[in-house]
Amino acid sequence: MFKVGSQLFMSEGPRAIEKLSGLGFDIFLDLKFHDIPNTVAHAVASALRFKAVRLMTIHASGGFEMMRAARAAAGEKSHRPKLLGVTILTSLDSAALERIGIAGPPEARVVALARLAQESGLDGVVASAHEIGEIRKACGPKFLIVVPGIRPAGASSDDQWRVAAPGDAIRAGADYLVIGRPITGAADPHAVGLRVGVEIEAALHSK
Repeated sequence: MFKVGSQLFMSEGPRAIEKLSGLGFDIFLDLKFHDIPNTVAHAVASALRFKAVRLMTIHASGGFEMMRAARAAAGEKSHRPKLLGVTILTSLDSAALERIGIAGPPEARVVALARLAQESGLDGVVASAHEIGEIRKACGPKFLIVVPGIRPAGASSDDQWRVAAPGDAIRAGADYLVIGRPITGAADPHAVGLRVGVEIEAALHSK
């Protein structure tokens, strides 16, 4: 699955989705909608025209009503995109959260937002590997957990704080991994991608 995030979308627009889907790929539409309920609902409804979109992100901090409106806009068809609530960005630690008025450790806020996302009808969340266990306890085994901040051994953490290796995230119970710069910024992206794939495969067999 290819991720179309804000950087690619602002550069190429909807044709990025059309081009990738035309090549036969499913799409993870990672635009992190965060606005009033009506605006987010219309954004979700507009995205439904792209049949290849399988996952779509919405900021859980937008609140219950916003997420519920997004879920209603997605409809009830079995092949609709799965909606994911973005919890706490992996670039934020406790000090950064405190500066924007959010008290407590990231793990506690992530689980609270995951519960709210599930209550509003979303299919899962985006969260770091550090919170997988607690989310599973709170939301159950069928709730999707998509994990960014994936850094293979030897890779720079860049601007991410709550990171994990691919195998560790899979063993912890992640459903999907988001892997960007470790591959796109590598001297040999193909080789790094293959190594990540081998690590994921080994982790799956060890579960």
